Amino acid sequence: MNAKTTLLTIFGTVVALLGALWLVQGLGIVQIGPILCVADCEPIAGRSVRWAVAGAIALLVGIVIARAGLRRVNR
Repeated sequence: MNAKTTLLTIFGTVVALLGALWLVQGLGIVQIGPILCVADCEPIAGRSVRWAVAGAIALLVGIVIARAGLRRVNR
């Protein structure tokens, strides 16, 4: 396994985990207040279709990237 495949797998996993967090926040399952806020931030209260869709897309993209990295390992 070389550095590129390792980084690809780690990056994909991080993106997938963030996507999963955004998805569950958007669905209203988990509520977490803003951690790092530069401007006037407000926590998401209840369901948010935007965050759920963004999370689902990020989750799928992260899985694809991580699988691409893992496929390189198996070659």
